[in-house]
Amino acid sequence: MTATRHFLRDDDLSPAELRTVLELALAFRDDRFIRSPLVGPRAVAVIFDKPTLRTQVSFTVGIAELGGFPLVVDGKLAGIGKRESITDTTRVLDRQVSAIVWRTHAQSRLEEMAAASRVPVVNALTDQFHPCQILADLATIAQHRGGVGRLAGKTLAYVGDGANNMAHSYLLGGANAGLHVRIGTPPAYLPDPQVVADAAALAERTGGSVQVVHTIEEAVAGVDAVATDTWVSMGQEDEAGERETPFVPFRLDSAALALAAPDALVLHCLPAYRGKEITAEVLDGPQSVAWDEAEFRLHAQKALLSFLLERS
Repeated sequence: MTATRHFLRDDDLSPAELRTVLELALAFRDDRFIRSPLVGPRAVAVIFDKPTLRTQVSFTVGIAELGGFPLVVDGKLAGIGKRESITDTTRVLDRQVSAIVWRTHAQSRLEEMAAASRVPVVNALTDQFHPCQILADLATIAQHRGGVGRLAGKTLAYVGDGANNMAHSYLLGGANAGLHVRIGTPPAYLPDPQVVADAAALAERTGGSVQVVHTIEEAVAGVDAVATDTWVSMGQEDEAGERETPFVPFRLDSAALALAAPDALVLHCLPAYRGKEITAEVLDGPQSVAWDEAEFRLHAQKALLSFLLERS
């Protein structure tokens, strides 16, 4: 019997499998109905414990376009892990759906679900990782730079909170794709050392590299793409005032962008706060691909679901 495949963090795909998923994402962009692994329709549970827009829209539309039925579950109403254990919830779901997509808090919650599930479990965001977003980002870069085969060797900088889920996923996903990844962050907001070590080990296999630096100038100098994210992640709203000051030097403005390659792409996973982590002239400027990036959530997640379903 084929083992069930899950996607809980960026390195759950091998470098070769990542290329396969990204190639399929580009193919879905050109023709949104090239595959229909959920025809029936087969249901996919999509559970939200955290606020959402792009994730809900892209998974709901994507599952429908794959021929399936998106069963959207309000995680607060379901009370997963409180009203009913994660394992018991999973045992109910995996008898009725073909995959489970979960946007939740601790990574351990997702891991517990995957351990109990007979169907693929997909990380739609946790406090530690946001791997579906990085699939979309890599596909966006590939689309603008001549294809997936042109990703390896490119340099990507992420500037802002180095301890958040986007920084962790850029490290792992970027290294998996053979990118040279630079994280520009204040010393008090470093990424998880184990994630850095895992990414460095991946980079040794793929020809990429990982680096953590503490000025925006070091981070963005000559890079092919530069990404940022909100300084205040979900659940940190009470810390907004104290968190802003250390990140101001890492704001992505036109002066910082001028240090990158002349044709560098600007990425932002959204929602964006103009005037804080990024200026309006950069986000809305000619080098920004943020809206392509948001669209690629659809194509990349359809590719991922197709890949997991066909191999589980």
